[in-house]
Amino acid sequence: MTTQEYFNRQIQLWGEATQKSLESKKIAIIGSGGLGCTLAMALGTSGIGEIHMVDFDRVSAHNIHRQIAFTLDDEGKNKAKAVVALLEKKNPFVKAVAFDMAFEDFKEMGNSYDLILDATDNLPVRSEIDKYAKASATPWIYASVEEYNGQVCFFEDANFGVFNISDHKPGGITAPIVMHIGSLQANLALRYLAGLSVRKDMLYYLYFNDEGELVTQKFGMPKAE
Repeated sequence: MTTQEYFNRQIQLWGEATQKSLESKKIAIIGSGGLGCTLAMALGTSGIGEIHMVDFDRVSAHNIHRQIAFTLDDEGKNKAKAVVALLEKKNPFVKAVAFDMAFEDFKEMGNSYDLILDATDNLPVRSEIDKYAKASATPWIYASVEEYNGQVCFFEDANFGVFNISDHKPGGITAPIVMHIGSLQANLALRYLAGLSVRKDMLYYLYFNDEGELVTQKFGMPKAE
């Protein structure tokens, strides 16, 4: 197996030089649940050289329907470690590392990244990711999902403080909306890492209306002071 064989369809898309450039990229995915699993599956097989998965949580039976990296055999395992084990089976060219810890501890390690991806499920941690990213001059991509809607934003200069930072508990959720939002987030990440244009500091809000129509709204985010 060679990289040319494994990444053949992407090389057809953007050439060997762009594909080669991904090998030097290093990203962190904070959270290994629904969004984290989707991001790992999409980006872990794209040619990015090093991916760090961060999560202290364990796989529960109620996670598996929407957290696509897990099977029933993974119940009770650390989520980050289970995702990394799968990535290593799917892609022989990626360095995947699991961090079985909370973000509060992870951020003290002093690692550097080309991009950070939020795959958490609460605003206080996302606010901490924003502070960490801005302090280290690292772009990050926010995403959240609930019921039939979700939102994504590539943060560079925007002010995350416009969100009401409360410990909101998400409501019910279906698997496809998680994968849909995670896919959008992964597409933005891959375009950025491949050197393609990405609209930054723009919030994408996607939802299904009462008639079942998928609606996408866009909102410019104010800059951080």
